[in-house]
Amino acid sequence: MRNFVVFDAPSNLGLRPPAPGTVPGCYKLAGALREQRIVQRLRALEGGVVVPPRYDRGDWREGDGVFNAAAIAAYTGKLADRIERHVRAGDFPVVLGGDCSINLGAALALRRIGRYGLAVLDASPDFRHPGNSDHVGAAGGEEVALATGRGQEDLTDLEGLKPYLRDEDVRYFGIRDCFEEERAELADLKIPVVTVGDLREWGAEALASVTRQAFEIPQLDGFWVHLDADVLDPSVMPAVDSPDPDGLTPDELVALLRPLLGSAHCVGLNITIYDPDLDPEGTAGALLTDIVVAAFDQP
Repeated sequence: MRNFVVFDAPSNLGLRPPAPGTVPGCYKLAGALREQRIVQRLRALEGGVVVPPRYDRGDWREGDGVFNAAAIAAYTGKLADRIERHVRAGDFPVVLGGDCSINLGAALALRRIGRYGLAVLDASPDFRHPGNSDHVGAAGGEEVALATGRGQEDLTDLEGLKPYLRDEDVRYFGIRDCFEEERAELADLKIPVVTVGDLREWGAEALASVTRQAFEIPQLDGFWVHLDADVLDPSVMPAVDSPDPDGLTPDELVALLRPLLGSAHCVGLNITIYDPDLDPEGTAGALLTDIVVAAFDQP
């Protein structure tokens, strides 16, 4: 049986400031979930923390590319070192973010090892890149595009390993039905997308089980799961930077996660974007912890 290892990646480098002179509060995610005893409830080993650089956009202006790029590149390498070590040892890393740019650390680590898939559970595709937008800047909304080789070289080609993920090895779940242009681009690239509407029509467990089978093929060495808290509906998860309506219920998210996390080919999990600054009573953080614990509890 694999050891679960929980460690923190409290980087907020990939998000825009919520207000002038402030920094995004998602770097507090790990502490909040630890307050809910996530390590003990998962019966996991303590993995410590990969300390990120200071958030400082300097004199960045629109049109300058991804802000904090040098810091994100350095942190991606550090985080990849930690993830790679655990995956090679046969552990199951549970990484407490942070914003979604930490997913680059997982993608780089797995690219070093072999060929891996990625299941993205997110309200939006995080696929902004210079080919489809004039507003590239926040890596937290661009990390899947960067991981598949779209964007500036100092983030897409670390260690000469571009791309970290192949398009055909990415799967999306929970994308809001309103993202029509983004879904059309992904369809052209033959990247499967399961929207909230699709999920309710076909069933979360059934669709996740199909994806699990698609990842359990000889061509792949395994797959990673990336969970953005904003995949949940804002009625239960308001504590995110971009709360889009018509999201998943907690039961739907558990049903989606269980088949994926229960696969022997699944090698790790990121949890991102929940912002304790927007959750003064801690109820959303408690719910997110309950969902993750329940998803690992295979029936």
